[in-house]
Amino acid sequence: MHQAKNQWKFPESPVLTDEFRKLIQERGLSEAIAKLLWQRNIREPEALELFLNPQLTDLYDPFLFYDMDKVVVRLQQAIADGERILVYGDYDADGITSSTVMKEALELMGADVTVYLPNRFTDGYGPNLDVYRQQIENGIQLIVTVDNGVSGHAAIDFANSQGVDVIVTDHHELPAELPNAYGIIHPRHPKGQYPFGDLAGVGVAFKVACALLDEVPLEFMDLAAIGTIADMVSLTDENRVMVSIGLQMIKQTERIGLQELFRAAQSKITDVDETMIGFAISPRLNAVGRLGDPNPAVTLLTTFDEEEARQLAGSLNTINEERKALVAAITEEAMGMLDPNSPIHLVAGHNWHEGVLGIVAGRILRSTGKPAIVLTIKEDGICKGSGRSIEALNLYQMLDGMRDLFTSFGGHHAAVGLSLPQENLAELKQRMVDYLDEQKLDLTTGEELLIDGEVKVTDITLPFIESLAVLAPFGTDNPLPRFALKATGTTVLRQIGANQQHLKMAVVDDSSADALDVIGFDFGSEIEEFKGEAFTLVGEFTINEWNGVKKPQMQLVDFQVTGLQLFDFRGKKNVRLFNPTKATLLLAFNRLSRSLDSQFGESIYRYRGAEQLQQTLTADNYQEIAFLDCPEDPTLIKEVLQQAQINRVMFVLEAHDDAYLDGIGTREQYARLFKLIAAQPRLDIRNKLPEIAGYLHLPPKLLIFMIQVFFDLKFVTISDGVLQREPTAEKKALESSKLYASRLKKIKSEEFLLLSDPGTLKAWLMS
Repeated sequence: MHQAKNQWKFPESPVLTDEFRKLIQERGLSEAIAKLLWQRNIREPEALELFLNPQLTDLYDPFLFYDMDKVVVRLQQAIADGERILVYGDYDADGITSSTVMKEALELMGADVTVYLPNRFTDGYGPNLDVYRQQIENGIQLIVTVDNGVSGHAAIDFANSQGVDVIVTDHHELPAELPNAYGIIHPRHPKGQYPFGDLAGVGVAFKVACALLDEVPLEFMDLAAIGTIADMVSLTDENRVMVSIGLQMIKQTERIGLQELFRAAQSKITDVDETMIGFAISPRLNAVGRLGDPNPAVTLLTTFDEEEARQLAGSLNTINEERKALVAAITEEAMGMLDPNSPIHLVAGHNWHEGVLGIVAGRILRSTGKPAIVLTIKEDGICKGSGRSIEALNLYQMLDGMRDLFTSFGGHHAAVGLSLPQENLAELKQRMVDYLDEQKLDLTTGEELLIDGEVKVTDITLPFIESLAVLAPFGTDNPLPRFALKATGTTVLRQIGANQQHLKMAVVDDSSADALDVIGFDFGSEIEEFKGEAFTLVGEFTINEWNGVKKPQMQLVDFQVTGLQLFDFRGKKNVRLFNPTKATLLLAFNRLSRSLDSQFGESIYRYRGAEQLQQTLTADNYQEIAFLDCPEDPTLIKEVLQQAQINRVMFVLEAHDDAYLDGIGTREQYARLFKLIAAQPRLDIRNKLPEIAGYLHLPPKLLIFMIQVFFDLKFVTISDGVLQREPTAEKKALESSKLYASRLKKIKSEEFLLLSDPGTLKAWLMS
C-alpha cells in the first residue's frame, strides 16, 4: 500500500438547477463544464458572467482603500514640488513588477523617481534602516514602499525623524501594531473595507497607479498579471480580472525587455498563458533576486534599448540556470536529512545558498505533503532560510509566537523567512511539535487535495481538454481541474530528466486498450510504485504537442496504491536500486553476505522469533519490510507480514551459499568425495580446499556442505583444519543428516522465492 501524500476530497454529485442549466446552454458549454463551474460555486448569473467574461469595469474603485485619498494628495504634492521620490521594492517577481508599475506611474505624472530593490543578502527583506539613512543622505524626500513595509517600524521611524514621509503599499500579513507611516495602502487594513483582500503587491501598486492617474492604465496590466501569477495569490475576483486582461496585454506588449525575456525563455509570447508565466517568466525574474542584485530586472522591464534588453534577458536566463542547479543539489541533500516520522520538517545545512531555500522548502512540501523549513548555517552560527506550509497550518501564526528564538522573522500563512542562532534549532523543532500537539493538528496526512471527479482513459480526448480552457486563468483558488483515474497497469514506464528525476508513463484502464500518456515531474524516484497491477492517479490534463502531433497528457499530482505492494530487488542488477529509508525494517533470517552486512550493518534486524519482532514493531513506526534473505521455510515470511500488518514488501532475498544453484550433491559426487577421503589419511581442508574442489570438479561451497554432512553423520573428524576418516563410523543414509534435510528444505525455499515471478509471489503472499 502506498498512501497518497495529500488528503483526497471528492465533490458531492452536483444537482444543477434548471436556471443554471439554461445559462450554461445559452453559452454553448458542456455538461462537464457546468459541473465544474457549479463545484467552484459559480452558480448565479452575475457570478457566471464575471467569471467567464471579466471586464475592466469589474475592477473596484481604488479610493475604497483606506488612506488612498491621503496618499494620492501627498504624491501629487511631491510631484508638484519636485521632491525626489524613492520607490523601495522587494527582490522577487512581485516586488520587481510592483516597483516597475509604481515607477512608471509616478514618471507619467512627471515625478523624479529612483527605484531601489534591496539585496536579500546584504539588506534583507523589507525596509532597511541603513539603506533608508543612505538614501535620505543622498537627497530622497519621500519614500514609497511596494510589496513590503508593514513590518518596517525601525526604518520608518528613522525616516520620520529626518522629516521624510513614508507611504507603505503592501499586501503581506499585518503585524499587531502597524508602523507609523504617512499612509498605509493595504487591502486588509484594519480600518479599511476594501472588497477584495487577496491582491498581490503588484495589485496594490496597480491600484495606486489607477488612483494617481485617475484611469485604468492598460499599459501596466501586463506587469500586474505577471506579478499576481508569480506571487500565487488567489486567482479569483479582482485578481482574475487583472490576470485575464493582463495576459491579453502581454501578447501585444511594447516592452522590449519583456519580449526579449520570452525569447530567452524560448517561449512564444503570442501563446502566453498563466502556465507559461509561472514556469518560464516569473522564475527568471525571481532568480536574479535569489542569487544577487535584483535591480537589473527593473531596468529590463523599463528599457527602450534593444541591445540592453537582449543582454539583460540573457543574463537573467543564465542566472536562472544557476538557480536550478543549486536547487537540485540542495534538495537532494536536504531530502536525505528528513525524518519521515516528523509532522513538520526542519533541516539545516552548512553553506547552502540562502537565496533558493524557499524553493527547496516548497519541493520538500510537495514531496512529503508536510510543512518544511530549510535553513543554511552561516559561519557566524546564524541559521537563515525559508519555510513553506500547507493550508491546515498557518506557519506565520505558529512562528509568530516563537519570536524570542529568532533574530529576524516575517511572512504570511504559507511562506515565511527567518533567521536564528544554531543553538536554538532543537528548541524550535520541539516547540513546533508541541504547538501541533496543543492545536491538535494532524499534518501526517498532507494537505487537502480537491478532486473534481473520476474519469476513464476513454474520457480524455483533445476536445475535452480544450473545453477546460473556458475556466482559465488557473491558479490559487481556481486550480486546473484535477481528476482521478484508476489504472490497471502501464505500457511505458521510465525515468527521464538529467538526473532521472521525472517519470514518463503510459497507463491503461479497463475502459480501453489505448494508453494515456502521463508525466510525473519529480516522481522519478517512485518508479517502483507503478510496477504493480493497479493504482489510482490524480492529475491535471494538458495537450502535449510534438512535431505537429497533439496528444492528451496527464500531469501527475498525487497517487495511491491500495492493498499489498511487492517490490522486486532480487538479483545483482535489481539490488543496486534498493534504497531503504528509516521507515524500512531490514529483516534477515540467516548470515548475510559481506556486501549487505557492511552496507547496512547495525540497521539489520536479525529475526529471533515472533515475540521479539512484535517488540520491535511496537517500538518503531515501520511502514515497510525488506526481506534481505530467504528463510528455510517460506511460510515464515507470511507469518511475519501477518504479525506486522504491513502491506509494503521488498524482496532482496539474497542466497548467501547458493544452495538452489549448487544443489545438494548427487550420490556419485558423495561417492567420489568418500573415495578421496578413504585414500588420503589426512586432508588439509583449511588451506587446500580450492585444489580439492577442482580435483573433484565440485563448486567450493557445495564441497564445504558435503564435508559438513559427513561430519554431521560422524563419517569424518576435523581437527585444526585437517579432515580424517572415522574408521569405526556406522553406515548411515545421507537423508539421516539434519544438515542434509535442512538443505533440501532450503533449496525448495530458494527455488520458489528466487525463481518465481513477482505476480506469483504476490498471489502467494495474499493467499
